[in-house]
Amino acid sequence: MQIPVELEIARDMPPPGCSVAEADRYTRRLATHHYENFNVASWLLPRRLHQHFYNLYAYCRWADDLGDEIADPARALELLDGWDQELRDCYAGKPSHPVFVALRESIRACDIPIEPFSDLLVAFRQDQAVHRYPTWNGVLGYCRYSANPVGRLVLYLCGYRDAERQRLSDATCTALQLANFCQDVGRDLDKGRIYIPLEALAAHGLTEDDIVARRFDARYASLMKELIARTRELFEQGMPLAERVDSALRVDIEMFSRGGLAVLDSIEAIGYNTLQHRPSIPKSKQLRLLMLALFQHLFAQESSRAKAEAPEPLRLAIVEGGCVPSNIPPSHIKKAPSDLTSEVTQSYMECKRVAKNAASNFYYAFFMLPQTKRDALCALYAFMRLVDDVSDSAGSEADKQRGLAKWRAELDEAVTGLNQCFDGTAALPFLESLPDGAAEVLPALADTIRRYKIPTRYLHDLISGAEMDLTVRAYPTFQRLKEYCHRVAGTVGLTCTHVFGFRDPRALDLAEKLGLAFQLTNIIRDVRDDYKLGRVYLPQEDLARYGVSPEDFGASEATLGVRELLRAEADRAWQSYREGAALLALVDEDSRAALWLLVHTYNALLARIETLDFAVFGERVRLSKAEKMLFVARARFGRLTEENILEERDSDRRRSVGTVLGRRAG
Repeated sequence: MQIPVELEIARDMPPPGCSVAEADRYTRRLATHHYENFNVASWLLPRRLHQHFYNLYAYCRWADDLGDEIADPARALELLDGWDQELRDCYAGKPSHPVFVALRESIRACDIPIEPFSDLLVAFRQDQAVHRYPTWNGVLGYCRYSANPVGRLVLYLCGYRDAERQRLSDATCTALQLANFCQDVGRDLDKGRIYIPLEALAAHGLTEDDIVARRFDARYASLMKELIARTRELFEQGMPLAERVDSALRVDIEMFSRGGLAVLDSIEAIGYNTLQHRPSIPKSKQLRLLMLALFQHLFAQESSRAKAEAPEPLRLAIVEGGCVPSNIPPSHIKKAPSDLTSEVTQSYMECKRVAKNAASNFYYAFFMLPQTKRDALCALYAFMRLVDDVSDSAGSEADKQRGLAKWRAELDEAVTGLNQCFDGTAALPFLESLPDGAAEVLPALADTIRRYKIPTRYLHDLISGAEMDLTVRAYPTFQRLKEYCHRVAGTVGLTCTHVFGFRDPRALDLAEKLGLAFQLTNIIRDVRDDYKLGRVYLPQEDLARYGVSPEDFGASEATLGVRELLRAEADRAWQSYREGAALLALVDEDSRAALWLLVHTYNALLARIETLDFAVFGERVRLSKAEKMLFVARARFGRLTEENILEERDSDRRRSVGTVLGRRAG
């Protein structure tokens, strides 16, 4: 086939008969850098499918450009015939064009028949000769070749080849094509084409001449309303497809329909005048659609997943219908089993309420876990949140210290009481004797501690950290600060890692490193707010090194010395992030997405602070909900590795800790 020099996509193309690696690079570049307003191989798709999607896109893009970008119809038909021959050579095992060299690998790997590829060419040839469609059957017949084969090819790439899924895909693809016809009436006129059936025009008192003259009036608006209603019905017919594919593909499949429906919404928003205006979907709307799909599939299915997960044997496990304490002999339970079930179930529910209302970065990560682990983290988080609230609440220092001491005693009583119940040596006195606040969360916490073998010293250390906030106002050295960070954050990493599950003892050391990184990130972000509370966490030795006084943190803007100081502490945090990233490979596989999301979110917050040149004295630096949802999507559907767990850092700001701390600023 002769390569048309006027095609932009032919530039920088490798020669015929190139290697597969060269061909793959070309199709990948074409798919990711061409003018489409979407990412062809979304990062929501499993990485193993990316190259296959690039190859499919390249085939469709070439065929489309041969049909639409060649001015002479006769020459376009000749080139499409040549493309058809390239396709047949590919199936004969003799690919030559770089697109077919790459596509051949996808065809073999996914066992794709030739028919959908050939059907697409029927539509592109038809565009060279047919510019009007008298009836709806004619338009739908065109969609059969122009749109439906793409959906079927996607199904083949994803491993589906049954007739029912193809039927649902056809409905969705036809709807997408009709939505494009409604949206692109003006553009199609520029090419001399009208895809709206003439019988539909006549039904609303319109003629072909009205469309060519671009006469917009009530008749045209009425026509668009009918077309949109008809298209919505087709989208509705195809919607079940998203529920019949693997969860890793579900959001991408659903986004096709949501995107098409958004096009219809945009047409309605501009008053149906697609003769003179082309509606567009702003990036913010596209992101909202993605978030909606994510929420539906990640969060709304919580109850259905709960039903599917069986409780662990001989342990209190929160499941649909309550907790089942299967290993407590009835003779040792003074309260009725149903009462015990209610107590612990209600405790887990309260813990989840606390975690949800806190709107913490942790909460989104919980949904990456199986339900039993998710409930355990909610119990841990609720306890930590309530302990932290004691030290931050109003009241005298003595009252706060008494409050924390009370939490220590109640924690020990709850754990001891539940252990005795499991051992069969006591009833459940702790549930009756705990005060209201503790009774709401400690039964679930005690169950979590026993189930995941979490040393209670971690939680006592956490309380010690809260006590330090009452008595320690400054930290002379970084080593002293690390002690505080271990208590308030390292313990969080350690307890979470027990829930995540691990076998290699190195995991606990790495969890502490990540806890330190998280806490340093918080300290950097909140340095001014902490100063207003009378606390300066940054080491005094570092303040002296950079010529910074505590009063500098009360200013309206960070000084140069403060920025250099914060940059040095950020370097320390980055080092801990890099060292702790190895934990990802050491926790149980079903917990890696949650860990990846936690690390990536906190690390991205630190990267954002650096990007803003440590401007943390004004509005609180935070990540938007949209950004967090994108991270959720990557954690749920992406390939998670030690290499991509960290946000890429601005190389211009990267310095070693030793270099920065060894130089006095000011």
